[in-house]
Amino acid sequence: MEDAKDRLGKRLQEREKGEEDRYFSAKEREAIARMKLRKQADVVEEARGHCPRCGASLNTVKVYGVEVLQCPVDCGTWIDKGELQVVAQRERDSWLGRLFYSPKLEE
Repeated sequence: MEDAKDRLGKRLQEREKGEEDRYFSAKEREAIARMKLRKQADVVEEARGHCPRCGASLNTVKVYGVEVLQCPVDCGTWIDKGELQVVAQRERDSWLGRLFYSPKLEE
């Protein structure tokens, strides 16, 4: 009889431990997911307005009526999607306009 109680007690302990392991495993996965989201948001927020190459603060310059972001150290010039579409509409016959407004091939 003692042996049967011991086996039942061990099985209950193993079951409780298994449930506890599953609970904490789920909590850890949730925490990791939250940390990943927070890290991605921090990176985007910190990078906004800075040169992706050297980290200098970008200057906003108007070129042909379109605002572009320019690196003061001459690493490059960046343009947002909205401004890029404005240029593409204005320059429909250029390669940029054809890229945006040509018929897309269906896959």
